[in-house]
Amino acid sequence: MRMKIAPVKNRVDVMFRAFSDRTRLRILHLLKSGELCVCDLVRVIGSPQPKISRHLSYLRKAGLVLSRRDGLWMYYRLTPATGSFHKKLMECLGCCFGDVPELAKDAVKLGKPCCDESPCRD
Repeated sequence: MRMKIAPVKNRVDVMFRAFSDRTRLRILHLLKSGELCVCDLVRVIGSPQPKISRHLSYLRKAGLVLSRRDGLWMYYRLTPATGSFHKKLMECLGCCFGDVPELAKDAVKLGKPCCDESPCRD
């Protein structure tokens, strides 16, 4: 299924709104490291799965993340930049937010192995 993306002039405000929410910002920052299972995002951020899924849905609609299903599990990754604005925004995520303590803690926490009972690790 091909994702429909709105024209850039209508997406700029949506992208900024995506970056203005703390949880969505944390998700975007974590996805910089590559594709992640929703269970990884739940574990690191510490929010309930339905809340993380709502934020991921918003990010998908904004054209910032892509998803794929593997059995029962959903995996998410950042979309490739679709224009110069999108590219610069993602570059900013990589360098401008490096000094935000909460994002740095998330990155460290993501590096820790998930518990052995995690069903997505089978």
